[in-house]
Amino acid sequence: MERELLDEFRSDVLKNGEAKISSRALMKGAGLTDDQIYRPFIGIANAYSNFFPGHAHLDKIGQAVKEGILMAGGTPVEFSTIGICDGIVMGTQGMKYSLPSRELIADSVESMATSHVCDAIVLVCACDKIIPGMIMGALRVDIPTIVVTGGPMLAGNYRGKRVDVQDIAESAGKTLAGTMDLDEYVAYEDEVCPGCGSCQGMYTANSMACMTEVIGLALPGGGTIPAVSAKRYHLAKKSGMRAVELAKYDVKPSEILNKESFENAIKLDMLLGCSTNTALHVPAIAHELGIQVSLDDFDRISRETPHWVRLSPSGPHLMEDLERAGGVSAVIKQALNEGILTGTQETVTGKTLAENVAKAEVLEPSVIRPVADPYSPEGGLMVLHGNIAPLGAVIKVAGVDPNMFEHTGQAKVYNGHQAAFNALLMRRIVPGDVIIIRYEGPKGGPGMQEMLMLTALLCGLGLDKDVALITDGRFSGLSRGGVIGHVSPEAAQGGPIALIENGDTITLSLSKRTLHLHVSDEELAERKKGWTPPEPPVTKGWLARYARLVGPVSEGAVLEGN
Repeated sequence: MERELLDEFRSDVLKNGEAKISSRALMKGAGLTDDQIYRPFIGIANAYSNFFPGHAHLDKIGQAVKEGILMAGGTPVEFSTIGICDGIVMGTQGMKYSLPSRELIADSVESMATSHVCDAIVLVCACDKIIPGMIMGALRVDIPTIVVTGGPMLAGNYRGKRVDVQDIAESAGKTLAGTMDLDEYVAYEDEVCPGCGSCQGMYTANSMACMTEVIGLALPGGGTIPAVSAKRYHLAKKSGMRAVELAKYDVKPSEILNKESFENAIKLDMLLGCSTNTALHVPAIAHELGIQVSLDDFDRISRETPHWVRLSPSGPHLMEDLERAGGVSAVIKQALNEGILTGTQETVTGKTLAENVAKAEVLEPSVIRPVADPYSPEGGLMVLHGNIAPLGAVIKVAGVDPNMFEHTGQAKVYNGHQAAFNALLMRRIVPGDVIIIRYEGPKGGPGMQEMLMLTALLCGLGLDKDVALITDGRFSGLSRGGVIGHVSPEAAQGGPIALIENGDTITLSLSKRTLHLHVSDEELAERKKGWTPPEPPVTKGWLARYARLVGPVSEGAVLEGN
């Protein structure tokens, strides 16, 4: 697309004219010179934290972005956002703040980019809800935007065995089951996370980082270059430089992103076998541009798209293997050649998606499967429907043992995650059961907490091939097995999951994509008459406000009025 240089920048309203003398004086008080003041203002939104590895190095990534901006003649405008580590807060009340924090992050980016009139913005981020939250905020402002993620962590090493966070997640269950000795259990704690970066497999952080490449908001390599690689810092500097160019030509995200972009994101999701959380975040990002993406889109695309890459927790490979095999660019190139993706969309590079990956190639077919030999002819995520989930539910089929593709069992019903976790610890869950965990949705939780501790314990005890789990809550990207989340409508809204009783028979059929409760419509109607909405679990603070405002999970759990 032909573009002309801007005659003036948005930020001129802050600094031009006699009336802005106080603004210029305050900027000079912060150390800016006249020359810096009259350059384009490039925001750097950074979620740096010294508390967890995904973000512990983002200060250095942010510094590299800043250097790139300065090299290209821009003035960096740095500010921070919050960032919660799901892995650390898992199983505590803090986990309920994770998904809601996406909205606070979006609000903070919107507030700072608007108030300080940034001409462009670079989003320095990593991890689950932080990447989509930052993008959502930038899309509201609709200024030139480029994403720089922190990159994945390298594998750990335990006595010559390559290990990742999936191993530590399931170690407690293995120890309880007697399949792991205590010395190994203790040693994992020191070896599994060898340094900075997002967790090593195709979990939510890396899933979302890969999405930024295919929708065109990040430079090639952004999804897979390891956090500790010098290439990650080169990429950050180039992104800072590119942000200045985007500002000069005012290349807005609304001119880059369209429905095809988000369909490409969902297709890449299926090719890679990404986290189920993408079904929350991709619709929410699209919503900011008035583009509707729903579970129906995920369902349709899943049926049409093969599964080529199987990373932990679904397979033996890690993000460093995908990078070595050619990265996301190689997957995109192969998919473009097969007509699976469309490559005509403009990207932040100034080139189309197809041009970005023109030189990419698959270097390790064992990691990126050949077209003729996919893991599955259908995608790595699957949307299920039935009388438990009329609006849909989501399962990461890439992480399901074939023995669980068809499963019928008796319901064991728990109101809340903790009750089910306690039952599992006390060995009250047995092969054949169908665990129902309800009142954990966005409204009912509130906050739709992830349940990694429970699913990891289930796998560690060896029950992932014999027990199904159905919830209106959600799962970490590390979760695997016959675990179905995002049941919609949720229990707190009177969805059918609220009406299930202990002993009810339930059938999961992945071949039919169904989730069926063997109770008649008449009986469910009678149960509904006796159902009353529960008292709100939280009555004050941000979570109470979130519970009142949050919309259905089937539409991305966005807040009413956004």
